[in-house]
Amino acid sequence: MASALTDKLSRLVKEMRGQARITESNVQDMLREVRMALLEADVALPVVRDFIARVKDKALGQEVLGSLKPGQALVGIVNAELAATMGEGVADINLNAQPPAIILMAGLQGAGKTTTTAKLAKHLVEKRKKKVLTVSGDVYRPAAIEQLKTVTAQAGAEWFPSTPDQKPHDIAVAALDYAKKHYFDVLLVDTAGRLAIDELLMAEIKDLHATLNPVETLFVVDAMQGQDAINTAKAFKEALPLTGIVLTKLDGDSRGGAALSVRQITGAPIKFAGVSEKIDGLEVFDAQRHAQRVLGMGDIVALVEQVTKGVDMDAAQKMAEKLKSGDGFDLNDFLAQLQQMKQMGGLSQLMDKLPSELTAKAGQVDMDKAEREIKRKEGIICSMTLKERKHPALIKATRKKRIADGAGVQVQDVNRLLKEFEQMQTMMKKMKGGGLMKMMKRMGGMKAMKGMMGGGGMPKLPF
Repeated sequence: MASALTDKLSRLVKEMRGQARITESNVQDMLREVRMALLEADVALPVVRDFIARVKDKALGQEVLGSLKPGQALVGIVNAELAATMGEGVADINLNAQPPAIILMAGLQGAGKTTTTAKLAKHLVEKRKKKVLTVSGDVYRPAAIEQLKTVTAQAGAEWFPSTPDQKPHDIAVAALDYAKKHYFDVLLVDTAGRLAIDELLMAEIKDLHATLNPVETLFVVDAMQGQDAINTAKAFKEALPLTGIVLTKLDGDSRGGAALSVRQITGAPIKFAGVSEKIDGLEVFDAQRHAQRVLGMGDIVALVEQVTKGVDMDAAQKMAEKLKSGDGFDLNDFLAQLQQMKQMGGLSQLMDKLPSELTAKAGQVDMDKAEREIKRKEGIICSMTLKERKHPALIKATRKKRIADGAGVQVQDVNRLLKEFEQMQTMMKKMKGGGLMKMMKRMGGMKAMKGMMGGGGMPKLPF
């Protein structure tokens, strides 16, 4: 997520925190670096100028100059102004209308409108407990209608059929009539896109807006577009009364400029952000938390939410009870731990939400390689019989060869996994019945804890 911008700004944050005294000279030096970082991230020039002017005005104020910790005060100003540029706090979606509340999705082709429509449907079904209907007005791309049908089913919402020989206006009227008669709470309308802005596209979407009178008109924009996102945002703002923005592909290696620019260009708040390709990969956008992530401060709240969402609490409780009772920790349990890691979004998504100081300590770890290693271990365990998983001591030379062939790995890989499992099994036995503290004392207390955590708070990865 905006990796280049995050790297530059997080380095600046460290330097700013170390400033014992704030002067006009070092503020100018810092602002020059911030300006370059923002421009390289494809933030629109007017947005950069406005941002720099606001930070400079507050940084040179008496409040910072007289501060006991001026470096930290300066970081606070940059953080606050970054959040203000993207919109203060959280802008909730408006469903305050006579049902069905109509939400019109607008944007260019390729921005991710269809997928986002389904993601939003899932969010409304699960988080807001709404009965949701989706419909596609994209008659120029038949695959879009089928795509919406498929992803709507995955989202747990209902899809209204449409065909390429229909007019978007007629589709919208029919879908609205159906939604009213069947008591839907929300109607999500996916519109046609183009590769670029043209008169036909704008005339069609204006007609749909006039026909439906939606309570929300959401502009879907690809966060990886850079400066092109600004031009698109201006065109849609002139054509439609936009009420909100959805940033897609925020998990990609984008420069991050769109997130900082579209809010100011359109005047509409950013309401959602697409953070993965999965159907549940849509987050309510929080400007303050996003600003902290851009500055390398991490987003611990989002990390907790992601872990909580991905963890099977019943399974975790059963595992805790099993360990407490002294029942053996076997390879089925080990496999369950690996699968929980995948359900939490994988290592890269978890690391993305940690502060840069912690991720830097794991900088030598290749995340893609680490995730491939987890999949390999999963494949090895899945190649074993249920009896072998329950009683790993049975796995001798011939069984190891069969397991390795089944998983497409070397026998050495099977040996490595079994050794790692034995180490974890030993640790689990020592944790039984409150034995963790005794184990820690034997290992040297807090010093040992720091060693287990990689010497500075970052857990050692199991590979």
